[in-house]
Amino acid sequence: MIQLSLYGTLGCHLCEEAEQLLNHWQAHNPGKIKLTLVDIADDATMMEQYGIRIPVIRNQQSGAELGWPFDASRLAAFLMAQ
Repeated sequence: MIQLSLYGTLGCHLCEEAEQLLNHWQAHNPGKIKLTLVDIADDATMMEQYGIRIPVIRNQQSGAELGWPFDASRLAAFLMAQ
């Protein structure tokens, strides 16, 4: 199982789109990923690292990241490479 974090913040429409893409992928590939949503708003370090790049998907095991913009096919390619 791939441990993923989705870095974003409340009210970010791109973050919501990324979450929908991940939920869709997860629905068609049950048991393949575990997703944790991480709100960067209250963490100065994360704001500095991800603030202008969100949404960002990070594989917690490998450290690989996929930053916006991405679509369903790019997301699938990223996940299949993990």
